[in-house]
Amino acid sequence: MTRPDSLILLNTGHGKGKSSAAFGVMVRGWARGWRVGVVQFLKSGKWKTGEQKFADQVGIEWHALGDGWTWESDDLDETASKARHAWDVAREKLASGDYDLLILDEITYSVKYGWVAVDDIVAGLRARAPHTNVVLTGRDAADELVEMADTVTEMRKVKHAYDRGIKAKKGIEF
Repeated sequence: MTRPDSLILLNTGHGKGKSSAAFGVMVRGWARGWRVGVVQFLKSGKWKTGEQKFADQVGIEWHALGDGWTWESDDLDETASKARHAWDVAREKLASGDYDLLILDEITYSVKYGWVAVDDIVAGLRARAPHTNVVLTGRDAADELVEMADTVTEMRKVKHAYDRGIKAKKGIEF
């Protein structure tokens, strides 16, 4: 068994819990004294999620750079531009050496919708500082991301309260 300098984890699939699992890693890393950062590709700062409130309280760097979910967008060109900007921010942070852990939340959508080329993301992940661990989240992860990740978890929805008309609950979903 080897112990690499860093790992890439990918949480994908159509089930709930991809970001929640990533934020569990965030808390564990922070508790170990790691320098942690989060870059969100779709979520905006409009909602103050529980995870972001925690991060603010303990000094975890947080960047909510999207403008919300695509179905809420009034201008998909602007949504795409924000996703490209989020990738520029993430790529810089990956290479900086300033982080032990970076969470790139909902990054897979940037590839799925053609906003950022998967080859650019793969190159940025490969060029990351040697000690920077990364957690990627989002549905429909590109094969190239699955291939390069050290650990891939696919969340599968069995059922979800939302399907029965139950709205998202603070403390559970956000």
